[in-house]
Amino acid sequence: MDILIYFVLMNTKKIVAFFFTILISTSAFSQVGGNNTYEFLNLPISARVTALGGNLISTRDNDLNVSITNPALLTDSMNNNVALSYINYFGDINYGYAAYAKKFNKIGTVSAGIQYLNYGKFIRADEAGNIDGTFGANEMSFNLSYARSILDSNLTVGATVKTIYSHLESYTSLGSALDLGAVYIMPSRGFTMAAVIKNAGRQWKPYVPGNREKLPFEMQIGFSKKLKHVPFRLSMVYENLEKWDLTYQDPANPILTVDPLTGEAIKQNKNKIFGDKLMRHLVIGGEFLITKSFFLRAGYNYQRRKELKIPEKRGMTGFSFGFGFRIYKFQFSYGRAVYHLAGPSNNFSISFDINSFYSKK
Repeated sequence: MDILIYFVLMNTKKIVAFFFTILISTSAFSQVGGNNTYEFLNLPISARVTALGGNLISTRDNDLNVSITNPALLTDSMNNNVALSYINYFGDINYGYAAYAKKFNKIGTVSAGIQYLNYGKFIRADEAGNIDGTFGANEMSFNLSYARSILDSNLTVGATVKTIYSHLESYTSLGSALDLGAVYIMPSRGFTMAAVIKNAGRQWKPYVPGNREKLPFEMQIGFSKKLKHVPFRLSMVYENLEKWDLTYQDPANPILTVDPLTGEAIKQNKNKIFGDKLMRHLVIGGEFLITKSFFLRAGYNYQRRKELKIPEKRGMTGFSFGFGFRIYKFQFSYGRAVYHLAGPSNNFSISFDINSFYSKK
């Protein structure tokens, strides 16, 4: 074990470079939303993450709610912390998250959490429209995370093991998944970079025997930069490294490549196409650190805007905003994301340190 630790410490730069190279170059595991089971695992849980565009993997501070996006964001300062999130989604759909973290000396920090999604009640009817009662649907993920800092706490690595349960009407499914993450900080520059592998796993019990489905496997890299003379932190995440083209072609409204009148090929702007494909991977967010106890947040998700906007009235689709503040011993966050003209989602998070309720002698 001592030899292994020495090797890691002496070759940290090479290991980090190798890790990022693997993330960038790997393309064997492609996936697109809608082609996998357990898609609820990709929903933004934390109100802070929601406000910053829907993803945040590289800001390492004392916020247990954010660690669900990257297990390496767990820190020793989260010892005895509790995090709770509730999301009022569309229709009767509600979901949330609860977690608790504990530090173990010479081992690292461990957190246990449960993520749930309740789809509400549905009317059961046969093919002729005859109503035969109601049914429900819900999904859960029981998460166990571990993180450990090395290299004078500048490099942190972590992992999350997920046990997944899904119940849709009379159909049930069981699965498991693994998240791996790494975070490297440069305190003198206010810069942090991170990499995450998410939902590498298997559906052990499919809804229908013999019809096993894929999990929403994904790879991400990101960075955060805190400006030196301005109370502002910029965060960017590059999602879906495993698949370059995330565009969707509507079969009912295909892109014209040939002029229907002249029969001549329509020239395509290659730079515009490249830029569109690149931007579909990016989630951009910014935090104004007004004071030590109050924060303003905003984000932009280009892929969400491209997929859900209405050409006649685009509105604020793809944009998000929120705020956070500390009162007494509690930290509150609110996030609002505009998915569609039909309405936004509202996320609420709270976290606190159990230790702070005990008087110090």
